[in-house]
Amino acid sequence: MSTVNKKTSDVGILSSLILSLIALFLVDLATGSVAIPLGQVLHILAGASSEKASWEKIVWLFRLPKAITAVLAGAGLAVSGLLMQNLFRNPLAGPSVLGVNAGAGLGVALVVLWGNPSASSQRFIEGLWPSGRVILLTAAGLGAAAVLGLILMLARKVSDVMTLLIIGILCGFVVNAAVSVLIHFSTAERIQAYMSWTFGTFAAVTWDDLLLLVPAILTGLVGCLLIRKPLNGLLLGETYARSMGVPINPLRLTIIALTALLAGSITAFCGPVAFIGMAVPHMSRMLLGSADHRRLLPVTALLGALTALCADVLTQLPGSQTVLPLNAVTALLGAPVIVWLIVSRKSLTKTFGA
Repeated sequence: MSTVNKKTSDVGILSSLILSLIALFLVDLATGSVAIPLGQVLHILAGASSEKASWEKIVWLFRLPKAITAVLAGAGLAVSGLLMQNLFRNPLAGPSVLGVNAGAGLGVALVVLWGNPSASSQRFIEGLWPSGRVILLTAAGLGAAAVLGLILMLARKVSDVMTLLIIGILCGFVVNAAVSVLIHFSTAERIQAYMSWTFGTFAAVTWDDLLLLVPAILTGLVGCLLIRKPLNGLLLGETYARSMGVPINPLRLTIIALTALLAGSITAFCGPVAFIGMAVPHMSRMLLGSADHRRLLPVTALLGALTALCADVLTQLPGSQTVLPLNAVTALLGAPVIVWLIVSRKSLTKTFGA
C-alpha cells in the first residue's frame, strides 16, 4: 500500500473510531437504571435545562465522570497492553496476564486492608482526599512496577515466550496469595470494600478523583507517543534495535514506568479491569493490517476507549436495575479475541515471530 493510500486509510479509520466513540459516549450517558432521552442528554451537556431536574444531577454528578473514566481507562489499558506485548515479544502479554494488575491490586490491598486501623477503609481512602487517593495511586503504581520489573529481569534469562508467560502467571498467583493473607487478617468491613473493588467499575470515580486520574493517564499516553519510533525498532528484535542506535535499557525502563503509571492508576481507581489490555492491541493490528506503532498507538487508544465504553453500557443492562460486574463483561468481549489468536497461530507468527 502506498504512503498516500495508507494516510487516506488511517484518516478514514480514525474518523470512524472518533465518531463511534462520540456516539457511544452519548449512549452511555443516556442508559442506566434511569433512561434519559438522548435529546435531553444533549440539552444537559449544552447547559440548557432538561424536562426533569433529576436528569441533570444524574448526568453531571454520576454518568459524565463515569463515561470519561471509561474513555481514559480503556485507552490507557489498551496502550499499556501494546507496550507489554512489544517489550516481551509475547502476543498474550497484558496487565492482567503477566501479573501487573495483581501487583497493583497488592498495593491497593496494603492500603485498604492494612491501612489506618482506627478508620474504616472507605473513610481512610475517601476522607483523606487528596492524600488518601494519592497514597492509593502511588501504592498501585509501585506494585505494578515491582511485578513488571521482576518479570523483565527474568526475561533476560528466559528466551521462550511461553515460559515467560507461565512465570508471569505464577507471579500473579504469588501476589494473590499475599493478598489472601492480608484478607485473612483484615476486618469484614475492609474485606467487603476490597472485594467490591476487585469486580471493577468505572462508576466509583468522582470529579475529584479525575483531578488525579486525568493527568496520570494523559502523561502516560503522551509518553507512549514520544517513544513510538524506538518501539518499532524493538519490535524487530533487540539486536536490530541496537544497530539502529536505540538505547535498549533506558527504553525498557521507560516502558516499565509508563505501563506502571497507566495500569497502576487505572487499577487503583477502577479495579483490576481484565482483557482490554490484552485483546485490543490485536484488534488494532487486524484493523490496520500493520504493526507500525506510529499508526498503531492512536488507533489502539481509540479502540480501547470504545471497547471500555461498550463494556460500561452493557454492565448497565438498559431497562433494568441490575448492574453487572465490569470484569464479567470485559471477559465476554475480550476472551473470544484471545481464543482466536491462540487458534490462529499464523497471525501471531506474522507480528511476533512466535
